[in-house]
Amino acid sequence: EVQLVESGGGLVQAGGSLRLACKASGFTFDEHAVGWFRQAPGKEREGISCISGLDGSIRYSNSVKGRFTISRDNVKNMVYLQMNSLTPEDTAVYYCTADEICYLGGADYWGKGTLVNVSS
Repeated sequence: EVQLVESGGGLVQAGGSLRLACKASGFTFDEHAVGWFRQAPGKEREGISCISGLDGSIRYSNSVKGRFTISRDNVKNMVYLQMNSLTPEDTAVYYCTADEICYLGGADYWGKGTLVNVSS
């Protein structure tokens, strides 16, 4: 059974930083892309970053490029999202995802999410 368990969400002031983590299990981690989506209240779900399992190639949405950094540890089966220069517009539930390819339009597997709340 595929499991993706997020951690690291919380309340942070605008301009601050948070690091999200996701522990993956139940699939061949280094052969899959992993990523992060988010959904803000009243808004559609948004793919914000993913990293390929094959060559480590990375994609970012324009909304987070230059502020967020994705990384993965294929030994620990972990994926991380370092979020800097946070703004209230980054407030959302953040979901860890896994798929065969790095694609910001959707994913096969989803975690339950962790809430990030950025105060002004």
